[in-house]
Amino acid sequence: MKELTEIRKELDIVDRQIVELYKQRMELSDEVAAYKQQSGKPVYDKEREEEKLNTVVSLLEEDGLRKNGLNKDGLRQDALNGNSLKQGIRELFEQIMSISRKRQYQILNLARTDVTDRSLWVEKLPVSGRKVVFQGTDGAYSQVAMKEFFQDRCESFHVKTWRDAMETLVNNEADYAVLPIENTTAGIVSENYDLIAEYNHFIVGELVIKVDHALLGVKGASLNDITSVLSHPQALAQCSRFLEQNRNWKKVSMENTAVSARKVKEENKKSQAAIANRLTADIYGLDILAEKIVNVDTNETRFIIVSAKETYVENGDKISICFELPHESGSLYHILSHFIFNNLNMTKIESRPIPGRNWEYRFFADFDGNLQDFAVKNALTGIRNEARNFKLLGNYKQYEKRNGRG
Repeated sequence: MKELTEIRKELDIVDRQIVELYKQRMELSDEVAAYKQQSGKPVYDKEREEEKLNTVVSLLEEDGLRKNGLNKDGLRQDALNGNSLKQGIRELFEQIMSISRKRQYQILNLARTDVTDRSLWVEKLPVSGRKVVFQGTDGAYSQVAMKEFFQDRCESFHVKTWRDAMETLVNNEADYAVLPIENTTAGIVSENYDLIAEYNHFIVGELVIKVDHALLGVKGASLNDITSVLSHPQALAQCSRFLEQNRNWKKVSMENTAVSARKVKEENKKSQAAIANRLTADIYGLDILAEKIVNVDTNETRFIIVSAKETYVENGDKISICFELPHESGSLYHILSHFIFNNLNMTKIESRPIPGRNWEYRFFADFDGNLQDFAVKNALTGIRNEARNFKLLGNYKQYEKRNGRG
C-alpha cells in the first residue's frame, strides 16, 4: 500500500492537470459565447447539454468495460464501482457546463446597458397626494405601516380583503397598496404571496413594524368574563402561548385584527375579546385586558408597498423575483447557483403550490442588490433563461422605521 504522502503528491499532480484543462475549457467556452453573441443563439441549450452528459457517462462505461475485460452483457454491478462513479461524473460535468453558461452570460451582459427601461426609474418613490389602500379598518396594523411609510402626505382608504386591495390597483382607484407579507413568529402570509404571483403588480417599498398585540374587551369586562377571542389567524398564532393558558376560550378567526376590535365594540358582549394593536383600544373605546401577549417580544411584521405601475427606485437595495422550475433533480440547486457564482446574498426563498398543477411549486426569492449592478444583471439573465415563468417583482429600498419614511 502506498504511503499517504505519496498519494497526496500524485493527487497534487492530477489537480494541476485538472486546473489546466479547466482553463482550456473555459477559454473554449468564451469562444462559444462570442459565436452565440454574433449568431443570436441562446446560451442555454438543454438538449445539447443532456446529450453531452450522456456522452461523458458513456465514456466512463467504455473505460470500465475495457479495464474489466467484460462485454456489455456481462457487466457486473461493481465493474464501475456501482452507480456512484457514474453519478459523480454526471454531476461534475453538470457543474462544469453550469459554470460555462454563467461565463457566457457575463460576456453577453458586457454588451448590455441595462435590464430595464430607464424611464421606469425614479430617484425617490412619489408619495405626496397619492391614494393608498390597506386591508381591514381603522386601527389595523396595515394602517400603522401605511402611516409610518407615507406619513401624512397621502390619502387613504380601507377595503375588506387583500384581494380587494389588489383590485383597487387594477381599477386605478389607488396608487399603492400596503400588504403584510411575513411575520417573524407566524411566518409568511401565504395568501399575499399567491396574490403577488397572480396580479401583474410590483413591489416598490418595504417596511417592518413591531407587533404590539393586546387583549381588548368592552368597558367593565375582565379576563374571567371572556369565553371567545376574535382576531386574524396570524395574530392568534402569534399569541398562541397566552391563549394556551386559557384553553377554554374559543378562538374565532376574522379577516383583520382591527375588524375584530370593531366587532367586539359593536356587539358589546363582556364574553368577547379581540387581539389587536393596543392603539385600537382608543379608536373603539375598549379596555386593555392584557398587554404584551405575543409569544416573542421581538415580534415584527414585514409589509410591502405594491403598485400597478412598474417603478424602480434608484437606490433600491433589495430585489424580489418569482419563478417556476421543472420537477427534476437538481433544478432548484442549479438556479440558486447563480446567486453563489455572482456573490449575491439571497435573504429569503419561499415556495408556494401552483394552482391546478399538483405537487408543482412556484418559488419566491429576495436578495440584496440593484438591477444596475453587473452581478445582478448576470444572475438574473441566467435565472430568466433557465427557469420557467420568471417574473421580476421589484427593486426597492428596505425602509427602516427609524428613518421615519421612504
